[in-house]
Amino acid sequence: MTLPPAMHVPPDSILFITLDSCRYDTFEQASAPAMKAVSRLYAAQAPGHFTFASHAAMFVGHTPGVPSLRKRFVNPKYARLFRLAAPGAAGHGPPGFQVAGRDIVDGFARAGYRTLGTGAMAWFNARTPVSRKLTGGFQAFDYAGRLGVAHQVAWVEAQIAEAAGRPVFAFLNVGETHVPYYFEGAPWPRGDNTCKAFQEVDRSAECRERQRMCCEYVDARIAPLLDRFAHATILLCADHGDCWGEDGLWEHGVSHPMTLTVPLLIRYRGTPVEDLPE
Repeated sequence: MTLPPAMHVPPDSILFITLDSCRYDTFEQASAPAMKAVSRLYAAQAPGHFTFASHAAMFVGHTPGVPSLRKRFVNPKYARLFRLAAPGAAGHGPPGFQVAGRDIVDGFARAGYRTLGTGAMAWFNARTPVSRKLTGGFQAFDYAGRLGVAHQVAWVEAQIAEAAGRPVFAFLNVGETHVPYYFEGAPWPRGDNTCKAFQEVDRSAECRERQRMCCEYVDARIAPLLDRFAHATILLCADHGDCWGEDGLWEHGVSHPMTLTVPLLIRYRGTPVEDLPE
């Protein structure tokens, strides 16, 4: 079964996309009209500086935020987009969604959602025991590895069709923006990694250009999926960024402003977050 291009998901549905390793400044400079139409772009602080830590935090409701703003969902300390029923402070405003479970994925499944996810990074490879902490709550999960975002979008579309009108919680961890910053058909070899820890050669200009091009490639391929969720809820962010020689550091897995400052865009039940009433 396939879905007509213009068919929207039920309005209670959620699309959660992480552009793995995408720096805020990369996203800001990229020509990414589909993603930038989700909402205003915010420079947010990620909850972790590498993939597993950040996603583990986000899956219990600690999504990236701007601590200086008293804005619902943009600052999860003020009001969370996703809140588990028991742990943590309730916040100053009501949450966007409140669920009960081991994490928000399990919680949405218990609430009657079809929970589906696909991840590009090896942390999401369900054949490894550690990944089950991230993938175990999904009713359907596809470890995409190097297959790319086009494969992931097609898989999500097929899963939405199988949901047959049920609300869905759909998660995509996109890998093109992660080192080595490569997409199908890129004019450089996949094996040429411009960003390696402890490198002494300054390839920051190549890093910047390649990650930007990867971001633009992703934008074109996820545009139909973003349109399908236009009247539902979309959380679009990075899990962390990368260092490109700042303070002598390269790549991620270190606590630094460049690894912790990420793009954040939110659409809640069809409304860009900046237009929501307080």
